[in-house]
Amino acid sequence: MTNEEFKIFSSTIPTDPGVYRFFGGDDVVLYVGKAKNLRNRLTSYFGDKKHQLAKTRVLTKHAVRIEFTIVETEQDALLLENTLIKRFMPKYNVRLKDEKSPLSYICIKKERFPRVFVTRKAIKDGSVYFGPYLHKYRINEIAELIRKLFQLRTCTLNLSEDNILRGKFKPCLEYHIKNCAAPCVNLEDEPTYLAKIEQIKNILKGNFGSVRTYLLEEMQHYAGNLQFEMAQLMKDKLLLFEDYQGKSTVVNPNIKDVDVFAIAGDENEAYVNYMKVVNGAVIQTYTLTLTKNLDEDQETLLSFAIPELRAKFNSISPEIIVPCMVVLPDDTELVVTVPKIGDKKKLLELGEKNVQYHLLQQKRQAANQTGRMTPAERILRTLQSDLNMPDIPIHIECFDNSNLHGTNAVSSCVVFRNAKPAKRDYRHYNVKTVEGPNDFATMEEVVYRRYKRLLAEAQSLPQLVIIDGGKGQLSAAMKSLRALGLEGKMTVVGIAKKLEEIFFPEDSIPIYINKKSEALKLIQQARNEAHRFGITFHRDQRSKNFLTTELTEIPGVGTKTSEKLLQHFGSVARLRAATPEQVEALIGKAAAKKVLLYFKSAEV
Repeated sequence: MTNEEFKIFSSTIPTDPGVYRFFGGDDVVLYVGKAKNLRNRLTSYFGDKKHQLAKTRVLTKHAVRIEFTIVETEQDALLLENTLIKRFMPKYNVRLKDEKSPLSYICIKKERFPRVFVTRKAIKDGSVYFGPYLHKYRINEIAELIRKLFQLRTCTLNLSEDNILRGKFKPCLEYHIKNCAAPCVNLEDEPTYLAKIEQIKNILKGNFGSVRTYLLEEMQHYAGNLQFEMAQLMKDKLLLFEDYQGKSTVVNPNIKDVDVFAIAGDENEAYVNYMKVVNGAVIQTYTLTLTKNLDEDQETLLSFAIPELRAKFNSISPEIIVPCMVVLPDDTELVVTVPKIGDKKKLLELGEKNVQYHLLQQKRQAANQTGRMTPAERILRTLQSDLNMPDIPIHIECFDNSNLHGTNAVSSCVVFRNAKPAKRDYRHYNVKTVEGPNDFATMEEVVYRRYKRLLAEAQSLPQLVIIDGGKGQLSAAMKSLRALGLEGKMTVVGIAKKLEEIFFPEDSIPIYINKKSEALKLIQQARNEAHRFGITFHRDQRSKNFLTTELTEIPGVGTKTSEKLLQHFGSVARLRAATPEQVEALIGKAAAKKVLLYFKSAEV
């Protein structure tokens, strides 16, 4: 959709909150978005595009129509947006990135005398699942703590009341090594066993105070009954638990139950760190990766990520801590806190530290992958990123003009493939239609001739065209490309020599690439090569024209004779100083007489 088409459409857009949809060809939904003010939001897509991301420009270019739905409130817009995104899965909306790491859960099985074990599958059979846990060491640490604190069965026997009373089972090795209290032979009753399960749930929920009270009461109970060995065992378990709790507590334990979300990202991806905090202890952490398709802000990304994360971890925390205010669907009772000072601010800073570290890791991994690229591929990918190009510029062409006070105007086109000069493909041009010193018209003619020839011969077009010169030369080149129907099919830039400014068509504001960038050095190499090749050709043309104006003007002396004289004597000045005998020996008596007579008459 063009700006002109949108201007006609914009008069019908209301200023109410609502949801809008971009449609491409074949009625495919490309993007779904929400807005407090539909007119202002949609106008932002079609205003000044100089500072927009390339993805936004591509979206508007491919969109053929826009539809919108008005709603009462911004929250209603968010609900409708989520529904439409799940329904249509638009190409340009934010997407969750698939995680390669396997997720694990701690399961408390729904059965008499429940087992507690680690699993990767959460089956809806009434069992209670805690997690998911991303890091294997973390879930193993928790499972080991549970095993040491509580004697639980690991067998899969059907411990029904009838089976136990009939004496169907007998104690196994786990009982003899004191890992199980043998409920299978009624050495441990069900209420006692379930009390331990309840404390395990408290550990997994982060309710450490209840667990500490339970262990302390057990220790005092055994001590009161003079069972000192059991009391010492419970004391050891209490110390073990307090050591685990000490490692987990990070803030004031008065912070009861909150979810903390921090965000960081780059141009292509965003990372949202989630921490579940109960009684001042972080009991769960996870980092979600989002693939950005447009220039989404933090509020939009968090509004998308927070419901996903809370659903993933079955969180019902009444409060969330975030770096900026967000609107969430179906959570009218949820308290959203943006802390400025205090312990909640420290929690948020901890989350931000984690997510920044995660972002740094991703960049290092990307750098390592880049390190395995060939130098040419690395440079071209950098150039692609610096110029915001849709494709890697494997094929590059650069144009330059040369003339001397408007005479002997020529142009050169050099070709680079895979970041290296392809000299067989170099071309030079004698300017045919331009008279006098006119760089703009010269560039227009040469670019037109070059790409008309490529189209006629069905040759591949370059991904990048570099014009040596500023906005004027670039505009002249674009005239030719538009005439040939090639606008938008190649990335075209101009490079100005003074400050190495890079200009884009119809954009008066240049960009500046880092002077140490390999991408800028490649552009400079192409520009310098075009200049060198053009200057060499220009000198050759001047030499030929010099022959024409001096020696070939002598009656009876042709081009071959002139070239023979210059090749032997080196210049016209040396030819003038030569003796008649030397000239006669080279070209014969008759021709020598004409040349000498010409020089003699010129001296008069």
